[in-house]
Amino acid sequence: MRNIVVIFIVVLVGVAIFFLFYKSSEKQAIEAVETFYTHEQNADFSDSWEMFHPFMKEKFDKAHYLQDRAHVFMNHFGVTTFSFSVEEANEIKDWKPEVDAATIDVVYKVIVEQYYQGKYGNFTLVQNVFATEIDGEWKILWDYTDY
Repeated sequence: MRNIVVIFIVVLVGVAIFFLFYKSSEKQAIEAVETFYTHEQNADFSDSWEMFHPFMKEKFDKAHYLQDRAHVFMNHFGVTTFSFSVEEANEIKDWKPEVDAATIDVVYKVIVEQYYQGKYGNFTLVQNVFATEIDGEWKILWDYTDY
């Protein structure tokens, strides 16, 4: 009887540890999106660019991205930073970032709202952001499909 109690306690502790440290793919996708936009919020566009999926890196040369993001948001909109919120992640299978792109087996769609205060007033950008895991790292994609 004592052995059964010990085994039960060990199993219970093991299950508790698993649930303390286990992060679902949905949670990991949200954390990746939050990390990306925290880099953007801090004008650390180099680190945010590094989080891009290879498809996105083909769209944006790193030097151009660094210059363009700072130019558009800081110079044109007159903002120095922004706040943001993310919604829960929804799994999508066989997704394409644009019509002629290769299919990605699994992505997680996260809606991001960015709140700005600038020289043209207060405004909010709402964007569907997609995260997928490649070789153990979460990568960020934007949607370019035609509707």
